[in-house]
Amino acid sequence: MNVFVTGAAGFIGFHLSRRLLDEGNSVVGMDNLNTYYDPALKKDRLTILEEYPAFSFTKLDLQDRNGMAEVFSQHTFDVVVHLAAQAGVRYSLENPHAYIDSNLTGFMNILEGCRAHAVGHLVFASSSSVYGGNTRMPFSVHDNVDHPVSLYAATKKANELMAHSYASLYGIACTGLRFFTVYGPWGRPDMALFKFAKAILEDAPIDIYNYGNMKRDFTYVDDIIEGVVRVMGIIPQGDEQGWADQPDPGKSFAPYRIYNIGGSHPADLMQFISVLEDTLGRKAQKNMLPLQKGDVVATCADAHDLEAATGFRPQIPIEEGIKRFVQWYRSYYRV
Repeated sequence: MNVFVTGAAGFIGFHLSRRLLDEGNSVVGMDNLNTYYDPALKKDRLTILEEYPAFSFTKLDLQDRNGMAEVFSQHTFDVVVHLAAQAGVRYSLENPHAYIDSNLTGFMNILEGCRAHAVGHLVFASSSSVYGGNTRMPFSVHDNVDHPVSLYAATKKANELMAHSYASLYGIACTGLRFFTVYGPWGRPDMALFKFAKAILEDAPIDIYNYGNMKRDFTYVDDIIEGVVRVMGIIPQGDEQGWADQPDPGKSFAPYRIYNIGGSHPADLMQFISVLEDTLGRKAQKNMLPLQKGDVVATCADAHDLEAATGFRPQIPIEEGIKRFVQWYRSYYRV
């Protein structure tokens, strides 16, 4: 296949691109290499991808309408995997316009490119953050998600609605994937595991929100990539039967589907930190803080729909995932 991967120099985009290239596909990667976190990490990921002859790269902002249209006109894509976005819940409190530009205007340009050039399947990244104020666990794609508690979550919910409208209007096959707290080698420096490991190794304190009373469905990046790759090959079909009488957020009359990708085994934050301490062989200095605006207390994925569609559900435990991350971190930063 010829696959367009946006955010190819990002954490998940890098791992997906490398997997696709290893399996003999061609990948056109795009990223703007912005400074939301250290661009050197993005460039090092990109250096690895550029060793593959079947990889080509374009530096571009999603909101550049003409530039995006040119990328679509220059290539024929079998699948578009849209992973680029302005990420981060807390940063959305500081710079909300970045989320509108990238996550809404940028996503519009993706949809228009897919419509104009008859792309066979659009797979796009949503987020577990769309569940917002929901407290019923585990989170199901069949639950209502109309109560986001951050602008980031609201833009991801908007992406799902925009994709559904294009699936309905133009028959574009769209699959959204709600990722649950992804971690692993080459991860983002603004994510908890990366920040905690860096601080512990530097004998600096770590900030622990809600006084440690939090749970997260931590999902190792290789499990995320396996789910994405399997979903890429499953073209969603419309489901008319019984839909109109009892609308189900997890179903549609249009060629549109949404899946959770999470391990369904949430870990207590303090347990997660304890595993990291054991792996590093050091204790953390803990700075206990209240819950932050935009945060939720717990997440847990109901992955039954993903498993039914693909035969796969995430399975790598945090003990193994954290060990692999620490090995990479020590090697990359020579710690």
